[in-house]
Amino acid sequence: MIRTKLSILTLALSGCSFVQLSEGGNGVAQAAPADVVNCESVGVVSATTRSRVVVNRGSAKVREELIVLARNQAADLGANAIVPIGEAQNGAQSFRAYRCG
Repeated sequence: MIRTKLSILTLALSGCSFVQLSEGGNGVAQAAPADVVNCESVGVVSATTRSRVVVNRGSAKVREELIVLARNQAADLGANAIVPIGEAQNGAQSFRAYRCG
């Protein structure tokens, strides 16, 4: 019985998305440094999400959530592109936000 409950909980949590892309974040693209050479830097955004909820979450899922969080925050700055600053570590990552033509 306990195994069944744990299996169900694990499956439910592994499919959960803890963050949603906002309407503004939908207009912000993830870009490469070469894509923003002619863009205006409007600031830096930092994203943090849980890398562990009962069990370790997959690194791809954590990265995806960090990007969504950064896109949402960048939209609040009037940006339309983000470029990661370094790699994600322990569920946190920083991004430079840009406003491009």
